[in-house]
Amino acid sequence: MENATTDRATPNKTPAYIWIGIIALVYLLIVAVGIISYGFKLAAGDRATELFQFATNPLAGLIVGTLTTALIQSSSTVTSIIVGLVAGGLPVTIAVPMVMGANIGTTITNTVVSLGHIRNAEEFRSAFAAATIHDFFNLTCVLIFLPLEITTHFLEKIASFFSNLLFSNTFIGFNGFDFIQAAILPIINLLKLVTHSFLPPFDGIAFITIGVILIFVSILYIGKLLKLAIVGQAKTLLRSAIGRGSLMGIFSGMLVTMLVQSSSTTTSLIVPLAGTGLLTLEEVYPFTLGANIGTCITALIAATAVLNNHLAAMQIAMVHLFFNVSGVTLIYGTPFLRQLPILAAQTLAKVASDRKYLAFVYIISVFFLIPVILLELTSMRSQMIDF
Repeated sequence: MENATTDRATPNKTPAYIWIGIIALVYLLIVAVGIISYGFKLAAGDRATELFQFATNPLAGLIVGTLTTALIQSSSTVTSIIVGLVAGGLPVTIAVPMVMGANIGTTITNTVVSLGHIRNAEEFRSAFAAATIHDFFNLTCVLIFLPLEITTHFLEKIASFFSNLLFSNTFIGFNGFDFIQAAILPIINLLKLVTHSFLPPFDGIAFITIGVILIFVSILYIGKLLKLAIVGQAKTLLRSAIGRGSLMGIFSGMLVTMLVQSSSTTTSLIVPLAGTGLLTLEEVYPFTLGANIGTCITALIAATAVLNNHLAAMQIAMVHLFFNVSGVTLIYGTPFLRQLPILAAQTLAKVASDRKYLAFVYIISVFFLIPVILLELTSMRSQMIDF
């Protein structure tokens, strides 16, 4: 009895070394973005825009973001790399469709997770609908907001206003001293010694390569350590939020994603719960929207890391945030639009549960085949115009 009482009274605590590791990896992520920013500027110089002429077509930029994220299976990684490239000179206008594409590409993970229920038709129908509602919501967002952004640049303008507002205060630095730059510069200077014998633009390419590898490593292990530290609490939060309304669902999805640094993890936790009947599609829906918003935290952290062009880096990170917040507000706040992803997911799930091979056709087509074909077509069109 005494032991049982002691066990109940003493909660399981996360070891201190796990939190130290998480802090170190966040620092590594910040350093990695700074390295990419410096390397891109070093490699491209004043030719940065020329290097990305292929993506001046918004559709091409969207496809690049979608394909890259589908292959990497991490929108956090892709958006962090985009932040670094923007800081190095990539125009924000070119980067905006890439960020939107990252939202589409990230949904592949939970769609693949739903295939784990494929042997049971009823479970598979529920799981596949829960997974693809995220796909259809993000596709609807892009169909609405990409044309608006192309014609008005409203996301760019709003993000620019708030970036200027943020950096007009001494938020990052103190009395002119920038702590982020002070933390990054020693690593940059060390890498300069290592790459000093490389001829341009290979010195810059080496920096970019090192930075991308460090982003992969940092985000991968941040996710693993956070899962060790709080994924149990994340599951408890998900269960406690069931049936407490849409706003609670959105908030819970956002909070869990911020904690585990991965929208894929959040949505993948939900899909099995839907497949086994513990969650309805209407209850899953708000969680996925919250995950969209919560995943923006990584890019915002990364934006504090750049050595130059702070405003542009924070601007593209905020574009990602305002795009997701605007999508949730407009689509989920409008009854007609709110129902579109639900109806599309239910219809596709019914067809896929009857003909299971179509689930694989859908994944391959939407995330790989169609983007590759469209990218090739836009490339051919650009060549014909140049000719």
